[in-house]
Order: sequence, then C-alpha cells, then structure tokens
Amino acid sequence: MSTLTALRVADLSPHHPTPFALQPQAPALRAIADELGLLGLRKLRLEGTVEASGKRDWRLRATLGATVVQPCVITLDPVTTRIDVPVERLYLARYVDPDGEEAEMPEDDRIEPLPETLDLDALLIEALALNLPQYPRADGASLGEAVFTEPGETPMRDEDARPFAGLSALRDQLKKDE
Repeated sequence: MSTLTALRVADLSPHHPTPFALQPQAPALRAIADELGLLGLRKLRLEGTVEASGKRDWRLRATLGATVVQPCVITLDPVTTRIDVPVERLYLARYVDPDGEEAEMPEDDRIEPLPETLDLDALLIEALALNLPQYPRADGASLGEAVFTEPGETPMRDEDARPFAGLSALRDQLKKDE
C-alpha cells in the first residue's frame, strides 16, 4: 500500500489497481484545519485505489474519513462532525475543457483531465472541503425571532408573513362579528 502523496501516472500499472492510504499527522492536520477555517481536525484519512479505465483513462476510488470541529453558525460553540464519504474521480486523457464565456458545467462532476501526477494531498483537501457541513449548528442552538418596529406600532412577526396569516385574521374577525 502506497503512502506517497503523489502518484506519477506513467508509473501506474495498467493491469492491477494501485492502492494508497494517506493519514496526515498532527502538523499537517493543523495546517489543513487552518486552510479550511476549522477549529480542529482529527482522524483524517483517504484510502483507496487507482486503476486503469480503458486504454488511456484512470479511475480513482477512495473513502474519506475525518472528524472535524467547526464553529456553530449561531453560537460559535465548537461543533464536532464525523465525515465518512466515498470519493471518486475519472481522469480522462482526452478531456475537453469547455470554452467560452457561458460554458456549461459537465453533468458528471467526477471527470477531470488526466494529469502527469495525481496529487493525493490536493485531492484529500478538496474532498474534505466539499464535504464539510456548510452550516454547523450546536445542539439546541436556534436563532429565535427578532422583532423590530416603531414605538407604539404592532410588530410584524414571522407568523404574520406566512401565506395564510391573512385568512386566519379574517376568520377571527368573522367569528367576532357573529
């Protein structure tokens, strides 16, 4: 099992999968956490294989595992999340980069151009960044309701902005009139 962080495509066996495993140590974990704006990063691991896919293309299949600590979006308290996700890339020798000002994104987001060297460190950081919770929230944290109005006026609440809030007010008025 390779512990190298870069694999030269020319050195890969077209007949057998090439296994790899990356498990960065403490200094690298701190650097990655700083780069991604995390409070902490533990147990980061990317493990998988690279194998030929046809005559000139290559497929990378791996599993990313990490324990991340992020600030809560409401309270800024630390929120710990466990990430375990599959990672797959298909490196194409004849990749055509979309040109033009309004190029469409390819449907398959796993496809990338075939580089001379597969940078597993960069792949690890990219996969981690793509799988981080966007809005981590601590248990029990909620925004509540902010109410603003001029003095002497009745404040508008979230309930009043709902589509059927006017109907409930009308119903209450009709009951009162009866």
